Amino acid sequence: MLYWLADILSAYYSGFGVFKYLTLRAILGVLTALAFSLWFGPIFIRKLSFHQIGQAVRDDGPQSHLSKAGTPTMGGGLILAAIAISTLLWGDLTNAYVWIVLGVTLSFGAVGWVDDYRKVVEKHSRGLPAKWKYFWQSVFGLGAAIALYMMAKTPVETSLIVPFFKNVAIPLGVFFIVLTYLVIVGTSNAVNLTDGLDGLAIMPTVMVGAALGVFAYLSGHAEFARYLHIPFIRGSGELVVFTSALVGAGLGFLWFNTYPAQVFMGDVGALALGAALGVIAVIVRQEIVLFIMGGVFVMETVSVILQVGSYKLTGRRIFRMAPIHHHFELKGWPEPRVIVRFWIISLILVLIGLATLKIR
Repeated sequence: MLYWLADILSAYYSGFGVFKYLTLRAILGVLTALAFSLWFGPIFIRKLSFHQIGQAVRDDGPQSHLSKAGTPTMGGGLILAAIAISTLLWGDLTNAYVWIVLGVTLSFGAVGWVDDYRKVVEKHSRGLPAKWKYFWQSVFGLGAAIALYMMAKTPVETSLIVPFFKNVAIPLGVFFIVLTYLVIVGTSNAVNLTDGLDGLAIMPTVMVGAALGVFAYLSGHAEFARYLHIPFIRGSGELVVFTSALVGAGLGFLWFNTYPAQVFMGDVGALALGAALGVIAVIVRQEIVLFIMGGVFVMETVSVILQVGSYKLTGRRIFRMAPIHHHFELKGWPEPRVIVRFWIISLILVLIGLATLKIR
């Protein structure tokens, strides 16, 4: 919106032309989302507390979590508002990728909102039934996948790029839709599984989102893409504004979500942010790199799959509790130690992912 306004005003005063620079708008996107989160965060938390929208805690989990009962949840709504406002203010709204990513984020957030609302307001312990949750995730995930497939103008936009190798791209054809669906829905649920401790999910999300912003910027620049042997995706650079907004909103939320948390993200935030990471990775053709950088999310998801599979097949549990962050808590690790160590792992994996830009 402001990008469009600056474009008009630049005809009268050339100084407004500075807002056409993507890097400046990315910085302003970070600052806008961060300022919004910090300013409205206390108001948002008070509203949640007033309406008694508090977290329910499982009595079979770590005993240290019982004290968290009643802590305001659904704080992801603050994150989504900050991202949306910042993106709409500083993004180029003629760019289709911006609308697809924003649409996926908000639609998955709506699914999470319904799930949270049923749990904490209507007191349905299961929230939105799993079949309906996955149904709507599938509808929105497939919708985005089909839209991206129809938009593709070059073969590389529907090919699987293998990192660490130059010019290795596997044409997917219509199977691109299947892969995109799996990445979006899978990442959405993986982030949701990780969101179990104060700040555990949001910081890796911020780090992965920032790294994907780097990929988006480079992929949208023809010369950089050619030099680094990554796909040139025309228009993908504009996603830097969205990823910057995600970083700013995430850091602003972390201010209130850090241990001991004043507010929890809830499914409204976790499902939305995971889907956002997934669709951005698809657009910039870095699904495998997302798998690497989001290794903490992968680890959490695999731990749940192994736990459930082992119990059903043998009647035995592999971990003391799944997802795996609870396993370490029950081993005696203090919650802050689990959180920070998982953050460190995420940082290392994100750096490995960024290293693929040069190691080819």
